[in-house]
Amino acid sequence: MKAEEIREWDNSEIEARAGELKEELFRLRFRSATMQLENPRLINNVRRDIARLHTIMRERELAEQRR
Repeated sequence: MKAEEIREWDNSEIEARAGELKEELFRLRFRSATMQLENPRLINNVRRDIARLHTIMRERELAEQRR
């Protein structure tokens, strides 16, 4: 998921996707704890996607405050 792609979404889509990714991160952590996770890099990728979504939301908040 690229930042340019996310910027085209509206706030509700970003929030919904962040919620989905948080659930996925929980499932990945659980699978990791039970040694059933084949690719540990998936956890890092999901965490970065969540951070990317939060960053874009924060950019929008700051842009609104400047107006």
